[in-house]
Amino acid sequence: MSLSYRSSEVPAVLIEPTRRRIRLKVGERVIADTTGALVIYEHGGHPVYFLPKQDFVAGVLSPAGRSEASPLLGEKQLFDLAGVGTSKAWSFDGSAIGCKELADFVTVEWSAVRWFEEDEEIFRHARNVYKRIDTIRSSRLVEVFVDGQLVARSTRAVFLFETGLMPRYYFPGEDIIAGRLVGSELTTYCPYKGTASYFHFELEGKRHDNIVWTYPEPLDESIKVGGLISFYDEMADEVRVSIEAAS
Repeated sequence: MSLSYRSSEVPAVLIEPTRRRIRLKVGERVIADTTGALVIYEHGGHPVYFLPKQDFVAGVLSPAGRSEASPLLGEKQLFDLAGVGTSKAWSFDGSAIGCKELADFVTVEWSAVRWFEEDEEIFRHARNVYKRIDTIRSSRLVEVFVDGQLVARSTRAVFLFETGLMPRYYFPGEDIIAGRLVGSELTTYCPYKGTASYFHFELEGKRHDNIVWTYPEPLDESIKVGGLISFYDEMADEVRVSIEAAS
């Protein structure tokens, strides 16, 4: 069965099938394996995979005896997940949108299990197929200003364009011409780029916390920015990009 739905109201709901094989693991034990999952996007949030109940290992799911109301997708039925915990999974009956078939699909609390798309483990949340990363090398001049001073100048940047977000400009750390980077303990994770490590930036005795970041080992789609640095436009005075290529 292929179920799909797109609401015309706000907040919006989008439901569509995915051709990706989705697997759930607890440790190395597979508890669900399907090529018939749905992806649900609710009012601009991260996509969520819902798997057919029949594709869970027998005995893994059991009704928790509790339900909650959902104005977007109908009544929410909670399930206990054997070996994981109580109320760690749920389904919706689809009554709010007239899709009773939705009750045959279940999702699981993201942090309770390991999620796989095909043979690759994914982290934090599912990847949005309507959001993409483009990394493009450019010889245009990129200049960074902090505290009114030019601190970085590069003609060998990689421009990173991410759907719905402002461009970011990545360049070699050697192109810093004033100030210095100081290691930070902060890290963040992006399902499209990987794990970012951050730096403070010191200039004439003043420290700007976590203003610079890098992806030491980026995911495949962002491999071009590996080891390069980027300054937050919002935290610097200005990140200036020339209109034409540098001569």
